[in-house]
Amino acid sequence: MKLITCGLPYANGKAHIGHLRTYIPADIYVKYLRMLGEDVIFVCGSDSHGTPIVVNAEQANMTPKQLVDIYHKHFQEIFEKLDINFDYYGRTDEEYHHQTTQEMVKKLIEKGYVYPKEIELAYCPKCERFLPDRYVEGTCPYCGEIARGDECDQGCGRHLEPGEILNAKCKICGSKAVYKKQKHYFFKLTEFKEFLEGYLDKLKGTENALNYARQWVKAELKDWCITRNLEWGVKFPNEDLVVYVWVDAPIGYISFTKKACEKLKKDWKSIWLKDGEIIHFIGLDIVYHHCIFWPAMLKGADYNLPKAVVASGMVKVEGKTFSKSRGYVVWVEEDYLKAGLNTDYLRYYIINYTSHQKDLNFSWEIFKDKVNNELIATLGNFMYRVLHFAWKNSKEIKMDVDEEVMEKIKEVKDKIVESLNDWEFKVASDAFMELASFGNLYFQNAKPWELIKKDKEKCEKVLSSCLQLVKALIIFGYPILPKTMVEMGKIVGIDVKNSKIDDALKVDETIALNKPKVPFEKVEDEKVEELEKKMMRRIRGEKMEEVVDIEEFTKLDLRIGKIVKAEKIKKSKKLLKLEVDIGNEVRQVVAGIAESYEPESLVGKLVPILVNLKPAKLMGVESQGMILAVDVDGKAILMHPERDVPVGSKIR
Repeated sequence: MKLITCGLPYANGKAHIGHLRTYIPADIYVKYLRMLGEDVIFVCGSDSHGTPIVVNAEQANMTPKQLVDIYHKHFQEIFEKLDINFDYYGRTDEEYHHQTTQEMVKKLIEKGYVYPKEIELAYCPKCERFLPDRYVEGTCPYCGEIARGDECDQGCGRHLEPGEILNAKCKICGSKAVYKKQKHYFFKLTEFKEFLEGYLDKLKGTENALNYARQWVKAELKDWCITRNLEWGVKFPNEDLVVYVWVDAPIGYISFTKKACEKLKKDWKSIWLKDGEIIHFIGLDIVYHHCIFWPAMLKGADYNLPKAVVASGMVKVEGKTFSKSRGYVVWVEEDYLKAGLNTDYLRYYIINYTSHQKDLNFSWEIFKDKVNNELIATLGNFMYRVLHFAWKNSKEIKMDVDEEVMEKIKEVKDKIVESLNDWEFKVASDAFMELASFGNLYFQNAKPWELIKKDKEKCEKVLSSCLQLVKALIIFGYPILPKTMVEMGKIVGIDVKNSKIDDALKVDETIALNKPKVPFEKVEDEKVEELEKKMMRRIRGEKMEEVVDIEEFTKLDLRIGKIVKAEKIKKSKKLLKLEVDIGNEVRQVVAGIAESYEPESLVGKLVPILVNLKPAKLMGVESQGMILAVDVDGKAILMHPERDVPVGSKIR
C-alpha cells in the first residue's frame, strides 16, 4: 500500500499559487497511480498550531480556533474546486491528533531521546511573557541578517533554536527583550547523525531535496528544542508547555492516515508500523524538517520511514520573487476562481510550465498563450474536430484501428509511466500533448471529409483510429485535466474516473457518440489585461476593494449598544470584559481596547456592536458579540452615534 502526503497548509491565510506547486502535482501523481491499479491513500490537513496563528488571532480579536476554522474551511473549498481529492483532510488541533502526538512524544521520552535543559530565552518585560518563534525578531547569529525567532527567513535560511537569536525585541509591542532562564525539552538529534547519512543515501525523491538535506547532515547537527511557551498547541506531558509545531505537524501524517484508514476500512499500521511505501510531497523550503527532523523522530519512536521526498521548485510571479507583502502573488480564490477561469487551465500550467524541481514563473500572458496555443489549438482542436465530424456523419463507429495508431498510444503510455518514476510530471503532460499533435496530423493527412464521399469504409477506419486516439487522450489527460476529461468521456461513453491506463489500448467493437461540445474556451486578451492590471495595482500598494452584495451585508445584525459595565481581564494587557445593553438583553463582550481606554471611562457610552457573531472564548472569558472600532496607529478607537439614539437601534 502507498501513502502519499502533502505538506500541511498553514491555517493562517488564504491559498495562493505557491501552495498549488505541491498539491496539484501530488494529486496528479495519485490519480495516475490509481489508473495503474496501485492501492493508494492520499492525506493532508491544516497545520493549526504555532505562534503566527496565535499572534494573528490576537490581532483579529478572536481565538486561535476561530481563525483556524476560517482557513481550514477555505482550503477545503479550494481543494474541492481544483479537483484535488484527499482521502482525508484533517486538522492538527483535533483531539485524535493530540493523542497521536503525545503517544509519539512519550515514546521518545521513554527511549531516552528527550531530555530537559535550562536555557536563556527572550522575555518581554512589558508584555510579561517569554517570546517564542514569531513573537520575537532580532539578528541571526550565523549571517547577521534580520531574522525571526525560529528561522533566518531573510538571510541564510537556517533554522534557529530558542535563545539563539541576538538583539531580540518583542514583535507585539516593539520593546527590547531581556533574557531569562527557563526549562525546556530537547530531542537528541545529534544521536541520529550516522543514521541520517545512511538513510539519505537510500532515500528516493527529487535531487533538490536530497542534496540540500545531505549538506545539512554533513554539517554539525544540534539537539533540537521541541517545546514552546504557548497555550495553543499539543500539551507536552506533565509540563506547562506545548510541543513545537514542527514536531506535531508532521505527526499529522500519521493521525490523518488513521482517520483515512478508519473511513476506508484499512489498517494504518501496515503503513506506519510495517512496510507501507510513504511518499511526501513538499515545498523546497521545508526540506530540512522532512529529511532530517522527521525521519529521526520516526526512527527514534520505531515507526516506518518515508521512502521518498518529492520537493517542488519555488514560485515566481511575473518573473519576480514571490512576495505577498510586495504584491507578487496570485491568490487562488480572489484572482483566479473569481475570474471564472477553468480550473483545469491552472492545473495544466502548474504541471506543464517546467520540471517539478525547477522554479515556476506564473505570468498571465504566458498562461493565456499556453491555454490558447496548446490546450485549445492542439488538444481541444483535435478532439472536437474528430468528435464533431464522427457524430455529424455516423454517431456510432465500428472500431477498426490502424496499427500505427495503437503503437503510438502504447509509446505515449510508456512515457507517462516512466515519467512518474522520475517525478517528471511535465513529461507526462508533454506526452499526451504529443499524442494530440500526432492525431491532428493523422486526421489532416487522411482527409476524412473527402474520403466520406468516395470510400466510406476507409473513412470509417480513419474515424475509428481517431476515436481511439481521443479515448486515449481522455484517459491519459484525466489526472491533469479532470473536469474536462470527465465531460469528454461522457461523449464517447467512458467512465474515466474509474478507468485504468491500459484501457487506452483496449479497442471496443463500436463507439456510440453523444453530441460533442467544445472542450476548452479561449482566454481572451481583455481578461488577461484585467488580471494584469489588478496585479499591478496590488504591487503599487493601491487598495484592493473587496465587493460584497447587499444580501451578504444584511446577514450582519448590527445594533447600537450601551456599555453598562467594564473591567480588566486578568493576565491580559489588551482585553476588557464589557457588559453591553443591546435593547432586549445585556451581552457580555470581550474587546481588545484596554490599551486605549480605562474601564471606568467606557460606562454609559453608546457603541456599534455586531450581535450575531458566533460566541468565542478569549483568555477563558466568553464573548457574545463584537464592538466595532477604528484602528489608528495600532490602537482601537471606538465609534459613537452623533446624537443619542435608542439602545438596540439597528444599523442599516
